[in-house]
Amino acid sequence: MNNRQPSDCNQFVGNLKNGIWVFGISSWVFGITDRSIASFSDGYLSASDITQLFTAATFFVAWLFLKPTSRV
Repeated sequence: MNNRQPSDCNQFVGNLKNGIWVFGISSWVFGITDRSIASFSDGYLSASDITQLFTAATFFVAWLFLKPTSRV
């Protein structure tokens, strides 16, 4: 019975990592969408709008590369 506990704990931690990663993806998509709507609402893009969108997109791509690996 003691053999199963570390495996269950590892599975829980793996599921937690994946859950946080998926939540992060939805947060970044919401943030980029919000910034895009705010940037285009006034009819033109300023330099700060472009910088904010580029920064958010860069962090989103970086977040995608941080996907947790599955250990079997």
